[in-house]
Amino acid sequence: MTLRRVNVVILILLAVAFLIIVQRNLLKLSDFLHKENSDAEQILPFEAELSPQARLKTGAKGEEISVLITAAEDRLGGVIAAINSVHHNSKANVAFTIVTPNDTVDHLKAWMSNTKLKEVKYKIVIFQPELLNGKIPKDTSMLDAAKPLTFARFYLPVYIPDAEKAIYLDDDVVVQGDIQELYETSLKPGHAAAFSDDCDSASAKGIVRGAGNQINYMGFLDFKKEAIKKLGMRANTCSFNPGVIIANLTEWKNQNITQQLEHWMELNSQVDLYSSTLAESLTTPPLLIVFYKRHSSIDPRWHLRHLGTTGAGNRYSAQYVRAAKLLHWNGHYKPWMGTSSFTEVWDQWFIPDPTGKFHPVRRHAD
Repeated sequence: MTLRRVNVVILILLAVAFLIIVQRNLLKLSDFLHKENSDAEQILPFEAELSPQARLKTGAKGEEISVLITAAEDRLGGVIAAINSVHHNSKANVAFTIVTPNDTVDHLKAWMSNTKLKEVKYKIVIFQPELLNGKIPKDTSMLDAAKPLTFARFYLPVYIPDAEKAIYLDDDVVVQGDIQELYETSLKPGHAAAFSDDCDSASAKGIVRGAGNQINYMGFLDFKKEAIKKLGMRANTCSFNPGVIIANLTEWKNQNITQQLEHWMELNSQVDLYSSTLAESLTTPPLLIVFYKRHSSIDPRWHLRHLGTTGAGNRYSAQYVRAAKLLHWNGHYKPWMGTSSFTEVWDQWFIPDPTGKFHPVRRHAD
């Protein structure tokens, strides 16, 4: 009797153990199926709303590449061409932050949503000009130089708060290479940004009218002013072009770069610190001060500059322009104005405005 009871107990225990194992496996299977269904619910509707091209972009591998660009109403065609060139030439996971005035939002949305740019991943941020109160001169003669949107690059961590690294692009550029390569530019330890030095080639001096001082710090800052003298900067230091910026946003925030830039903006509004030679834009001088000998360099192929200045067409060959990864029409002459060099290159990336408001000016228009 005792042996039988023991055997019965053993059988009961084995049966219970078997049932427990079966139950656990069923629970795991249920969880797995639930997860699969949950994932499908999250992914399928999202994909169904996008074209195959958009799904390919969304599924691109690698971390998200944050790109900030500003969009003014009278330069919106440039913004469209720049975004289109980046989107077309990159397989990376690019996300645009477009900073624009409130009165440009509807036009921008219509242009993006009614063309192939509807595939682009972007968000629109309204620029608040009140941000610059007390930081730029009130002199009406400086209105062109003090266009509020030009200062958006000072606030990169504000507009792109969650990224560790970001790219800023002027609206008068087109990108001919994969922007992933530009994004992977190595910044030296402790550097918050990388720029293109304007003395990085023998031809650069000839491209900027006047040469000499006009490409160094003396062209932008008044070294007779005490506040500039105290900095101990060398007047003949090569300047850099802030139309393309690669920013380490972690360092930017740790070093309070935005606050430093604001300090020099405010000081200049009280005591004119900038040279009249090249300081047509009020954005470059504060950057030159804050990043004096504290910035990394961008590969010259990734920032071919001065295409909007007089004589650029004679300085660069068509082959050289085609080989460059990024073209920049900095200067007075923009490709949508019909007066710049290599306008035909920019035209490849321009998308006609579906609203009919923006029309590039062309010399030989009918």
